[in-house]
Amino acid sequence: MTDTATRTDAALLRLIWLASPALPVGGFSYSEGLESAVDTGLVVDEATAGDWLLDQLHLVLAPADLAVIAQAVTAFRAGDAARIDALDAWVRRTRETSELRLQTEQMGRSLGDWARSLGGTDTPVLTYPLAFARVAAAIEAPLREILLAFAFGWCENMVQAAVKAVPLGQGAGQRILQRLAGAAPDAAVRAMALADDERQAFAPMLAILSARHETQYSRLFRS
Repeated sequence: MTDTATRTDAALLRLIWLASPALPVGGFSYSEGLESAVDTGLVVDEATAGDWLLDQLHLVLAPADLAVIAQAVTAFRAGDAARIDALDAWVRRTRETSELRLQTEQMGRSLGDWARSLGGTDTPVLTYPLAFARVAAAIEAPLREILLAFAFGWCENMVQAAVKAVPLGQGAGQRILQRLAGAAPDAAVRAMALADDERQAFAPMLAILSARHETQYSRLFRS
């Protein structure tokens, strides 16, 4: 094998590793408002769960977290500390409930701990999108592939949340994942094209459901 092929394979494997639901960052313990949507009857079966997650991918993940990661990877590779701080502050500022903010802080801290356990250096605790971008920036992979890895990891976690919360069978979960995987490339391309003033995290129903989840009587998930 050539050196180029070896580097490409290594980058691919590191992205798969970084996107794995088995990564010890606690993503499996969050539903990001989905459990509350189930509790209120907005999500009741495979079709409504798929529609809900597809909307969340396009209306929330793409214009917010994916767009931030695209800009943050560039900033990390350029060593632009001020830009990184500004993006991290934006993520914290746009988390509309305490649950969502605690999620991004806990997962970011856990990802930093994971990186240090593999020989990384001590760094400030970042929100999850910024922590992900920091690790991904060191991988010799195109930006689009980095965004696809993050998006697919999110899709897998959310589908498993739907399987448990609705509940659904594994076959239904795989069909939903197929829908999300088919939509992820367009979401990544859109995110890469957004400027600072085009990023947005405006999802009123999601924020309301997340706030309700904080006092929901019976819960499987932390958000």
